[in-house]
Amino acid sequence: MEHKQDVLNVGIIGLGEVAQTIHLPVLEALPNHYWIGALCDISPKLVECMGSKYRVASLYTDAAEIVKQADLDVIFILSSDEFHAENAIAAANNGKHVFIEKPMTLTLSEADAIIDARDKNGVKMMVGYMRRYASAFEQAVQEAGSFDDITFARVRAIIGPNKYFIDSTHHVVSFNDFPEGSREDKTSRAVRQLKEATGLDEGSPYFQFWRFLCGLSSHDLSAMREVLGMPKGVVGAKLTHNGGVTFLSAIFDYGKFSVVFETGIDQQGRFDAHVEVYSPAKSVRVQYNTPYIRHLPTELHVKETVGEVYTESVIRPTFTDPYTIELIYFHDVITKDLTPKTTPEDYKNDLVIFKMIIDALIRNEKGS
Repeated sequence: MEHKQDVLNVGIIGLGEVAQTIHLPVLEALPNHYWIGALCDISPKLVECMGSKYRVASLYTDAAEIVKQADLDVIFILSSDEFHAENAIAAANNGKHVFIEKPMTLTLSEADAIIDARDKNGVKMMVGYMRRYASAFEQAVQEAGSFDDITFARVRAIIGPNKYFIDSTHHVVSFNDFPEGSREDKTSRAVRQLKEATGLDEGSPYFQFWRFLCGLSSHDLSAMREVLGMPKGVVGAKLTHNGGVTFLSAIFDYGKFSVVFETGIDQQGRFDAHVEVYSPAKSVRVQYNTPYIRHLPTELHVKETVGEVYTESVIRPTFTDPYTIELIYFHDVITKDLTPKTTPEDYKNDLVIFKMIIDALIRNEKGS
């Protein structure tokens, strides 16, 4: 079946949890914007399963081959992050636009290589920071931008395991039919990239923590940057491990005010992620819920005192989930020749912040 004009023909690399719970259903629900034209995963059984479910005939187990399919307009890169740069560069070199899930890369050098491939081939690339496309978040940015003075801000992401939200609402399939040597390749790539990104040895307690920052924290710190800009530095940071739970507390220096960042994953079945900005008589908070139950609303909370009157309001701009808003916007980026706000250059700022945090943790450990 041919897709209609202005409907982008999509090839997807990586058919795991996020593809099955988010991207495939959203793309299918946007038939006036996207057509799923090809699927790729290293698991042959998974490719066949998803191909049957979404009625896709062009199936691949090699990412280097799917990007060569002539009728594809865009490649969605949902593979493990060790392969993001390789996949993105191959897609760009074959003239494909690219949507790449966060974390875009683990290293600055691979981020620069992606940017170079985009510019050489004249394609669009956008990083999947869906929280920054939520209607409530965009209203929060406007509200905070109207503050004469910011006195304080807080960024929090304290969540439970994703299985609490996925197992009861989705049916995710997987198969143990990976090619021989693929796990070893994935591990060796990760070690090499983490060494480059952190400058640390594998024995450092902060070596693998880089992956935590790239995974969970990238969403929160990216949102923080859009609201407040880049911090001057990290005043202090503390990493704790108690009861099998890892938590990070950090204080960002913004000159006239500070931002407290709190994050961790425990065993509670709840999701508390928000960005809250304070001014002398008004504060705004954008409150997120788990993205794995897509239509739970993102809310804007506003608290204000005028004279003796204190008011609290909760604004739910829409039930349309941020992923849907994000992918409609990405369609506009390609068809209307726009520059997305979540560019690869924008993503590089998060890698800079992650390094600030790691450096602060090391300073704290040394007591300097």
